Amino acid sequence: MGIENLDIIGATGIFEPKWLQILAKDNTIIQEHVTLSAMPNELLKPEYFFNRELSWLEFNYRVLHEALDERTPLLERLKFLAIFSSNLDEFFMVRVAGLKKQVKAGVTKLTPDGRTPAQQLADIGKRLHPLISEQSQHFEQVLRAELVKEGIHLVNYVDLSVEQRNYLHSLFNKEIFPILTPLAVDPGHPFPFISNLSFNLAVSIKKAGQNTELFARVKVPKVLPRFIELPSELAAQTIEQPVTWMGVPIEQIVAHNLESLFPGMEIFECHPFRVTRNADISVEEDEADDLMLAIQEGLRRRRVAGTAVRIELTSTMPENVKSVLMRELELDSNDVYVTDGLLGLGNLFYFLGLPRPELKDIPWEPQIPLPFRTFTNVPEERSGPDTIFDLIQQQDQLVHHPYHSFAATVQKLIEQAARDPQVMAIKMTLYRTSGDSPIIKSLMEAAENGKQVVVLVELKARFDEENNILWAQRLEQSGVHVVYGLVGLKTHTKITLVVRKESGGLRRYVHIGTGNYNPKTAKLYTDLGLFSCREELGCDLSDLFNYLTGYSQQNSFRKLLIAPVTLRDRLLSFVKRETEHAKASGSGRIVAKMNSLVDPTLITALYEAARAGVKIDLIIRGICCLRPGIPDISENIRVISVIGRFLEHSRIFYFHNQGQEEIYIGSADLMPRNLDRRVEAVTPIEDLELVKNLQEFLGTLLADSRQAWELRSDGQYEQRRPALDEELQGTHDILITKTLAETALR
Repeated sequence: MGIENLDIIGATGIFEPKWLQILAKDNTIIQEHVTLSAMPNELLKPEYFFNRELSWLEFNYRVLHEALDERTPLLERLKFLAIFSSNLDEFFMVRVAGLKKQVKAGVTKLTPDGRTPAQQLADIGKRLHPLISEQSQHFEQVLRAELVKEGIHLVNYVDLSVEQRNYLHSLFNKEIFPILTPLAVDPGHPFPFISNLSFNLAVSIKKAGQNTELFARVKVPKVLPRFIELPSELAAQTIEQPVTWMGVPIEQIVAHNLESLFPGMEIFECHPFRVTRNADISVEEDEADDLMLAIQEGLRRRRVAGTAVRIELTSTMPENVKSVLMRELELDSNDVYVTDGLLGLGNLFYFLGLPRPELKDIPWEPQIPLPFRTFTNVPEERSGPDTIFDLIQQQDQLVHHPYHSFAATVQKLIEQAARDPQVMAIKMTLYRTSGDSPIIKSLMEAAENGKQVVVLVELKARFDEENNILWAQRLEQSGVHVVYGLVGLKTHTKITLVVRKESGGLRRYVHIGTGNYNPKTAKLYTDLGLFSCREELGCDLSDLFNYLTGYSQQNSFRKLLIAPVTLRDRLLSFVKRETEHAKASGSGRIVAKMNSLVDPTLITALYEAARAGVKIDLIIRGICCLRPGIPDISENIRVISVIGRFLEHSRIFYFHNQGQEEIYIGSADLMPRNLDRRVEAVTPIEDLELVKNLQEFLGTLLADSRQAWELRSDGQYEQRRPALDEELQGTHDILITKTLAETALR
């Protein structure tokens, strides 16, 4: 189904934002506030905007809902609980930490929705505390029972038999005890530093014959597995039904063997807790002589110096122990998250490794698109052009991961370029990649083969800094020219340029994508990538790489929309054009797919377009600060979010343009950071067949009645439910089926 056949809903206005940097006493930027005075005042009311942080919490609730949904396979439900928890860890380490820093610095600037940093922190706690309780209760009261039915037993230590306890006691003495370090807290032992995301036990002890209660902390090291499996023969002794797995959380094993750590002492009580700290890295790039060294120093500070922003603990912890932890960590009651069960449910990823395929999603193996079959190792599948360069010469190619194989397409381009004697140069950006990336190996091989290889490695990719430093050093050692981007900007764009010497001269081949060059996430994230040798795209990428690696002040491009240079203005002009078309002939139409919509300028432009009659559909997985359904403002705007087995990550922008349709894909979300503080590339798709494919993809998303959620004007999302006679397949299953049909051998 194409988007032209769907009832879709509209946007415009072109305004120049002016950014003010709000500085803390240490001169680090702690808030950016856009001056919106150039926009129509009637569209700037706080009630027309959702709060960014609260909108993100609603996204994470949709993730949690996949765990609550009985239609989700059992072990996948555990996975979504784990994702929900892992997402929250990062949210606290970055977003909550940033708000706390603003409050401490006395910042009172209002967000577009009218909240101060202090109000945002209060509202985050108000929304999040019940979500944490719901997650814990669902796991403890529903999913653990469902796991037992399937022979998967996560048991409490107190429920074990004597023989099982003896086994774990022996294992504790041999494999756990030597690693542990108890830390006393008394006048001679100050309160220890509690590391970020560490799992700890708060232990109350007494000396024999004395009443004075002493406090100690025992850290459960991350080098130990969270769940300890019992041997099958021991599990079978207490359970009659077949057992797939039986085990115990490691903190309970430690807690019930504390006498080994405190000999001669009376263990009064023991309670687990977990601490989250500020993990953002602030680097003054313009003052750093060596950016890599500055980032490495920032990583060291992250590990040891971040202020605490959250503590998680169980409801059994007494008030006096909780008060000690809150005082020493400088936290208040809003920072304390209490559960009635296990802490750290992010570790539930462990259970996806169990050999129970019937309790998981049906396995999916990305397919090789038919045009790329000529490069496989299967002789009967070979046909057509001999190299990927011959294929791209014939026609632009568009791949869609994880439906299409990353290895057989994007990775193949780099592999063939590294070995092709006609290839003179390879230029590439790396934002995030895996530790064992074949692409890294191919780039090193290319340099060793004497090719000019330039790689821009973004050292500031949050939580991937250490990995990127490692690969940057290895690339440099192999002869690759490595650069680290521009001062004050993150290089987020996903681009590759291959220069090849051919009979007619040099020809440039490009790959422009929406996702990272990461073979692992390419199996989990939905992303698009364009292969082309169009001259204008090649010239644009040459100019962009010169902008990234040299002193180029390039401020115009032939085809590409580049942030922070042209992307904002061009997108606003497209929205303005649709607005004018709607005013003149009633034929305005916009469809946009992205991860987040935050930018006030573009939101206001979309409101202007909707009021003019442009019909707008927005497919936004995560944060959406635009409020749809406001009478006379955004009634023509519909917003949906699609959540499922794959993470929707591609960005697509469609403009009807009175039938002269334009469609773009790229790396940028519509957030101030993407438009103003990152290098992004968005490319037009001009091949009519590829345009049709993207329209059909957007149409599938918009028609989804299984995985889609609709955003209401009150900020809540409502999951679509299929009619009784409607097929239950969601977007991801539909596209899997479609891909299998398209890639079947003919």
